[in-house]
Formats: sequence, C-alpha cells, structure tokens
Amino acid sequence: MITVNGEQVNAEGMNISSYLEKNNYDSRRIVVEVNYEIIKKENYDNYNFKEGDIVEIVSFVGGG
Repeated sequence: MITVNGEQVNAEGMNISSYLEKNNYDSRRIVVEVNYEIIKKENYDNYNFKEGDIVEIVSFVGGG
C-alpha cells in the first residue's frame, strides 16, 4: 500500500503516469510529490511506486 493525499491505495509497482491516467488527473495541471520530493514530469513514466510511499498530488486551479 501507498498513501495518496492521505488515503491508503494499492498502487505499488504502478508508475506515476499510469496512476494519474487511471484516476483521471490532467498531468498538465498537477504536481506530484513522493516522500516529500517533487518528481519532474519527464520522470513520471520511470518512477514506480514502492510499498510505503507517501504521495501528494496537488492540482492547480485558475481563478480570478
């Protein structure tokens, strides 16, 4: 299990890109942090979640 935005999720072994797609995130409007470190978008395909990872997905919302 990993923790995503405070919730336990069974996603170890899945890469960030796959997780985002599966959960309908728009990767152009988010930042992903794993274990308190921001992951560069170009590394999303190469980073596979590991047991115990703590993941925060932050969405940017425009407004005025």
